[in-house]
Amino acid sequence: MQNFKVVIVEDVPLEMKGTEGLLKAEVPEAEIIGTAQTEGEYLRLMRTAEPDLVLLDLGLQGSTTVGVELCRQTKAEHKNIKVLVFTGEILNEKLWVDVLDAGADGIILKTGEMLTRTDVMNVMLGKRYVFNQPIMEVIVDNFRRSVTGEIMKQEASVGYDIDEYDERFLRHLALGYTKEQITGLRGMPFGVKSLEKRQAELVQKLFPDGHGKQSVNAVRLVTRAFQLHILNPENLEADEE
Repeated sequence: MQNFKVVIVEDVPLEMKGTEGLLKAEVPEAEIIGTAQTEGEYLRLMRTAEPDLVLLDLGLQGSTTVGVELCRQTKAEHKNIKVLVFTGEILNEKLWVDVLDAGADGIILKTGEMLTRTDVMNVMLGKRYVFNQPIMEVIVDNFRRSVTGEIMKQEASVGYDIDEYDERFLRHLALGYTKEQITGLRGMPFGVKSLEKRQAELVQKLFPDGHGKQSVNAVRLVTRAFQLHILNPENLEADEE
């Protein structure tokens, strides 16, 4: 591969030195044409520098959001520049999502295998979603839990004879909707009386062995739906009204 130009953004001098050394050792094709330790330095540098790749740390001067905004601005103003995030934010999954939404080509966590030639070359070759092993483990674990949860939901829906309208009814009860509000949802062909009847039928379905001397209100019914995996607490969104 031909040589390419790199700008490194890192606010910790020792880590900057380590990143420069790592890049020079692992990727001899990478020519470091500039470094920046602050947002201001980076923006001034980019007025004249024309890198092919920006190696970007997210946590600059105590802020985790500056790096995300720099990524978004870089991708908006320089369509052809690749942005590879190299960050120590190893537990902040929301930040990973934010920077991917901002256009980052990949995220390498500063743990485990660290930055490799393969990572950098994959980005330079145009691949998206380049991650190292630590972040891949998190992604795969979340994917596994998501799929398992969906399977359990499907099995519970079949086992307890839950149809589409039951699920929608329970989900909106969980979101705090009243029965009157639920009747106003698009494609919900029931009035309040019908929903009250459906709620009574759901009590019988979800409490087949009875429910003791306690009455089953909406809160207890929804809690039971969560326990049986009919509802997924990580996937509660309202339908269009």
